[in-house]
Amino acid sequence: MIKEVIVVEGRDDITAVKRAVDAEIIAVGGFGINKKVIDRIKEAQKRQGVIVLTDPDFAGEKIRRIISKRVEGIKHAYISRKDGTKDGDIGVENAEPETIIRALEAAKCELKEKRSEFDINDMIFFGLAGNTNSKEKRDALGKELGIGYCNAAQFLTRLNNYGITKDEFIIAIKRIDKEK
Repeated sequence: MIKEVIVVEGRDDITAVKRAVDAEIIAVGGFGINKKVIDRIKEAQKRQGVIVLTDPDFAGEKIRRIISKRVEGIKHAYISRKDGTKDGDIGVENAEPETIIRALEAAKCELKEKRSEFDINDMIFFGLAGNTNSKEKRDALGKELGIGYCNAAQFLTRLNNYGITKDEFIIAIKRIDKEK
């Protein structure tokens, strides 16, 4: 598993990267990089490190510069225009898995053991899955931990991939429960 969180432009890029490696991935959604996305990237950088892998075109470079200005110490992975072009379309989503792996290796990605500190039982026990207010609780906890909102399965993955500790988790749960 790749230690760093990989930042890409969109959903198709996520699919391409997941075909190549096991990693936590953030999609910025193009030029519309809002504060919420930047905050999530900053949290990922603080916890695990970040590798930016954008399309080998003008838009990809612009997005890369925006992120670099706002988040210090990130790594960069690059694919060539040739390796990212298919039927006249340029993008990470067109790259072969081997090309993505080579780009991440060149960026000096680190590997880590897949973590399973949290499991579905934790999600149910703490009311993050299976309750009528689970969605709201995941949203509040995601904000508190800086990992964002998502469904229960993805939330569980983020808890493990971002290196959240049980102590940190319990403190955050108590804090959001106290605010109710």
